[in-house]
Amino acid sequence: MTKRISRKPAGDPAVRTLAMPRDTNGLGDIFGGWLMSHADIAGSIRAYRRAGGKVVTVAVNGFNFLKPVYVGDVVSFFSRVESVGTTSLKVSVDMYAERLGPGPAREIKVAEAAITYVHIGDDRRPKPVPKQMPDNR
Repeated sequence: MTKRISRKPAGDPAVRTLAMPRDTNGLGDIFGGWLMSHADIAGSIRAYRRAGGKVVTVAVNGFNFLKPVYVGDVVSFFSRVESVGTTSLKVSVDMYAERLGPGPAREIKVAEAAITYVHIGDDRRPKPVPKQMPDNR
């Protein structure tokens, strides 16, 4: 599983979105699946950039829900490549909710994930991940 960090990662998130009423369960909390789908998108963006092409999700190695996400939260998904294999990449995703309301906004870590992607070619078969990309992603 990913390392827990107490503060938001530096840099821009891969994905940032607003939690809406249509994304809630019967109790008014945001569905865990909604958070998982956005984490997969954020992870795949990072994996695509590092692999230099198409990737597919092959495993969710871990997903920890730390705090609930509420309607109106602005959720940011920070992703980073943890390791690169021959055809696969392991990516971690840290998720933070910006709680808006009276007073200053608060940012709270709400979840973390570890996801494995495989780089594929046009034939949809595994393809080697380049050893190093020019921009060191």
